[in-house]
Amino acid sequence: MSGSGNYDLKEDIRDYWSRRAATFDLAFGHRIPRGPEHDAWAAAIGAVLGPPPQTVLELACGTGEITDVLLSLGHAVTALDFSEAMLATARAKHRDRVRFRLADAERTMEPDAAYDAVVCRHLVWTLTAPEAAFADWFRLLKPGGVLLVFDGDWARPTPLGRLAATAISLVERVIGHDPHYDGAMGERHGAIMRRLPFGAGLTVERLVPMLDAAGFEGFEERSHVPIAAAQRKGADLRNRLRTRLYRRFVLSCRKPSGNG
Repeated sequence: MSGSGNYDLKEDIRDYWSRRAATFDLAFGHRIPRGPEHDAWAAAIGAVLGPPPQTVLELACGTGEITDVLLSLGHAVTALDFSEAMLATARAKHRDRVRFRLADAERTMEPDAAYDAVVCRHLVWTLTAPEAAFADWFRLLKPGGVLLVFDGDWARPTPLGRLAATAISLVERVIGHDPHYDGAMGERHGAIMRRLPFGAGLTVERLVPMLDAAGFEGFEERSHVPIAAAQRKGADLRNRLRTRLYRRFVLSCRKPSGNG
């Protein structure tokens, strides 16, 4: 994908997320409420980033939910998104506590070796040019800096996930469809996904060789189970089932200490 076709795809992605910005915090699995779920995210991020304050670049910050976790840990955060609508929501939450930038996560235009860590949630699957993006992220990290990715294979439910999807359909016959949830089965979401490099599924097994080629090392896959378990606390049946649909992962790696 290149040229005008790639541009059109990126504009479709921008428009899709911009249209969802006003109600995105109502979508289960996006908002991170204080309590067990916030604590689980903080534990997962803190285990990789280490003691604060770290200079952190958050890519595709959306409405600022991961931003809030990073701030709660005491880090200095620069957060970027290429949707003005998403940034407006994030700015309203965090005001002067964060440096916000309207920018493309695939071409950040940030300075070389400027950050201790780069963090993103549910971004990598949407990349239109992943190799170029990974090279850019490598460039802007300091030697020894950390890349932390939260993502999943949204194209293919797990065997248990297929059972969960059937159960969700049965539940929704009784209680109706959730208007704020547009997962991988949503029509427009699916149309975008089919045009992406990771449209057939994003897995750790596919991602690691690409990051390795960009220069990263020290790969560690961590379990997403504690976060999913925290999400289920207090959730209704439909949302508890949603946490079972897909294989989600937490992957970290580093820029070698010897590279400037």
